Amino acid sequence: MEIELLVIPEWVITVNSRNQVLHHHAVAVDDSRIVDILPMSEAEKRYRPRQTVVLAQQALLPGLVNAHTHAAMALLKGLADDLPLMEWLQNHIWPAESRWADAQFVYDGSRLAIAEMIRSGTTCFNDMYFFPEQTAKAVQEAGIRACIGLIVIDFPTAWGTGPEDYLQKGLALHDQVADDPLLTTAFAPHAPYTVSDDPLKQVSHLACEMDMPIHMHVHETAFEVQQALAQHDAVPLARLDNLGLLDKHFLAVHMTQLTDEEIALLAEKGTHVIHCPESNLKLASGFCPVAKLLAAGVNVALGTDGNASNNDLDMLGEMRTAALIAKAVAHDASVVSAVQALRMATINGATALGLADTIGSLEIGKAADMIAVDLSALETQPLYDPVSQIVYCANRNQVTHTWVAGKALMTQRELTTLNITELLATAQAWQQKIGATS
Repeated sequence: MEIELLVIPEWVITVNSRNQVLHHHAVAVDDSRIVDILPMSEAEKRYRPRQTVVLAQQALLPGLVNAHTHAAMALLKGLADDLPLMEWLQNHIWPAESRWADAQFVYDGSRLAIAEMIRSGTTCFNDMYFFPEQTAKAVQEAGIRACIGLIVIDFPTAWGTGPEDYLQKGLALHDQVADDPLLTTAFAPHAPYTVSDDPLKQVSHLACEMDMPIHMHVHETAFEVQQALAQHDAVPLARLDNLGLLDKHFLAVHMTQLTDEEIALLAEKGTHVIHCPESNLKLASGFCPVAKLLAAGVNVALGTDGNASNNDLDMLGEMRTAALIAKAVAHDASVVSAVQALRMATINGATALGLADTIGSLEIGKAADMIAVDLSALETQPLYDPVSQIVYCANRNQVTHTWVAGKALMTQRELTTLNITELLATAQAWQQKIGATS
């Protein structure tokens, strides 16, 4: 049988329901999807691939799903470091965005972020930023997969005048990209302290009607919770629950301030939690109780947050940090194993975005969103368990190949759809422009 692509790695890390790791197997790809996973000896007899990629001493695994990003903020990387969240936002980031965040900024920043993500093994990202049509354009040109956030916020910005304007523009973009197999959309109200009740009720109604995710920063800091108690006489989660938002559509980002009762509520409602450990650490926001959430049955996925508060988009690093922090917070070295951390970075993110039938694991019928990680380096030798080595030892420079829907976006560390020289020139031009006024 003739097929487009046959990939023959040392290990196939499936992230399927049994967390199978297959040795000396091959993955057959045709028409953007995985059509077979079988022993290497059988694959060579059964298939006539137009391209064969042999990856000796490499692991093939599902592409990583970055479940929370602000891609365009790649252009603000390192602009205002070592500050607490509200000072960082109000005195530095929001003023910079007010001055610079136009359509060109978002397009250029998104392209830079997408290149970084492809090079570090991310094949799908969930974004939240102004001018989402520019992020969508960058996504389509690069060939990566993305869920584009439809921003809602109470106050005017360069992209819109208020909640109604944001929703109208967002719904228009949703219709515009509806036929693109690599693009989905989510409602993206910024945070409980920047979006009032009426827009949130409208978002809740639309999300249920259209079966779309809602992506929102929630319980990010203790200050946010205390401020909400003073202003609304209820913590943000309780307010969101009263407004009808907490259900299977809701992706609550950060969640560093949670009681046991709130964890039980999240589990009951089927709400997803997006954990951003490195951003939480850098902004001293607190610790998400990941082990408790997982034990309660809450789906927990991983995100990097934006470049301005991390300062990278490295999901391999995020996995390692998530696993290590969870152990310290729980005082239990057995929680959030390497396997669990990998699931949080792949299938759990796909589940949160409503894409688990398409991506998040290497299984027959799913899209061929795959990455290869070279484990032959000194830093990952000797090797007893490839999953453990990927989570605890490997770094993003060991990602050698990235495919989305069977199309190679990176081969042997070389980008195929983006020009690094051009991206560097653009980044340096913005550095000179923004740096001259900061």
